[in-house]
Amino acid sequence: MEKENSTVVTEFILLGLTQSQDVQLLVFVLVLIFYLIILPGNFLIILTIRSDPGLTAPLYFFLGNLAFLDASYSFIVAPRMLTDFLSEKKVISYSGCITQLFFLHFLGAGEMFLLVVMAFDRYIAICQPLHYSTVMKPRVCNALLLALWLGGFAHSIVQVAIILHLPFCGPNQLDNFFCDVPQIIKLACTDTFVVELLMVSNSGLLTLLCFLGLLASYAIILCRVKGHSSEGKHKAVSTCTTHIIIVFLMFGPAIFIYTHPFRAFAADKVVSFFHTVIFPLMNPVIYTLRNQEVKASMRRLLSRYIV
Repeated sequence: MEKENSTVVTEFILLGLTQSQDVQLLVFVLVLIFYLIILPGNFLIILTIRSDPGLTAPLYFFLGNLAFLDASYSFIVAPRMLTDFLSEKKVISYSGCITQLFFLHFLGAGEMFLLVVMAFDRYIAICQPLHYSTVMKPRVCNALLLALWLGGFAHSIVQVAIILHLPFCGPNQLDNFFCDVPQIIKLACTDTFVVELLMVSNSGLLTLLCFLGLLASYAIILCRVKGHSSEGKHKAVSTCTTHIIIVFLMFGPAIFIYTHPFRAFAADKVVSFFHTVIFPLMNPVIYTLRNQEVKASMRRLLSRYIV
């Protein structure tokens, strides 16, 4: 018998972050203010790094790319969520849902791999300083950047392939404010046990291993800087502390979301909200506030244009 496509669902209804109108209005105002303040800050970071010839070190090259990734990531969920707050019926087409899911995992995995690359950069800079200029050459940095983009693409393609393989013929109410794998597969008209295991191995396990690897690498770096001079030690510890904060902000919610596919928790939507809307915009800002060189360059750039 010829296998037919049993997908009859052409759109999904998003139940949203909350059903309370008062809470929706409060979140709308807070997110809009946060979005309008922090998002331009991310673009300012990119402009500062691109325009200052003194910020050509690999650390700033990767920081600029982190700001670009996070700014791009923020456009996937937040604008639609703000629009849906003003709509009675929150509907997204099947193709629109798949597209949102693709870019969510493409950019999310790309950022995850970028944090791994940044940890490698700090390890070479702090533990092998004499070899830093030869190891982290511009060609190597570009190759690492290409590799993380390809890694994010491969990860996302697997996620999309999992969803496209599933038949949807029944309920189309998605218990979330955006499209993601854990909620979509629960609407499939088939047994999803194997699919959920695939999701755990492709997203949950990968995220957990990267998280543990990053923590181990920064622990090694911090142990190695004990013998450094007080000034060098302070700068290394400050840099590593900033990276560790970003690692927890990025990986903590992702591990929570993608390592428990077989049951839903009350905190899922709140964790997803911070993971997809709040934290991505904060990451480059946290890096910048703790980096004296970038702050000084940013002040010079602003004063030049203001004058």
